[in-house]
Amino acid sequence: MDSEADGPAIHYHMVRGGSNQRNITIWEPGKVGNEYIKTYGHYHVGNLDETYWILYGEGIAIVQKRVERNGQPVDDEIEQAYATHAKAGDSLYMPAGWGHLVVNISDTFFVTADDSPVNFEEVDPVSLPGHADYEAVKRMQGFSYY
Repeated sequence: MDSEADGPAIHYHMVRGGSNQRNITIWEPGKVGNEYIKTYGHYHVGNLDETYWILYGEGIAIVQKRVERNGQPVDDEIEQAYATHAKAGDSLYMPAGWGHLVVNISDTFFVTADDSPVNFEEVDPVSLPGHADYEAVKRMQGFSYY
């Protein structure tokens, strides 16, 4: 919310497992200004869903679906949005066509595993341009809810 707010230099760490293993994400505890540490958020490209398994800590997932017109998503019109609380032992399902971000509300690390596919033959596999759209979130300066 506050682009001038102080916060840690690194917000989260990702370990990509490739096609044979799960990916692991570790969120740092803390805040940027008054806002908890969170992932940037993205929409999946194509018919791709994803499941997160919460291994440690406590968080909130914010999930939203854009309005579609003529088969194309409209970035500034959100059809549905919800937030769901998750703690160690829970799983979170991210449906195809929905955007999502995950927030660490713990006083400790928040750790998840996920089954998102990774293509290491991409030029820049960290940004995963083949399956994730971060640009829509960037254009809108975040999700519909902080």
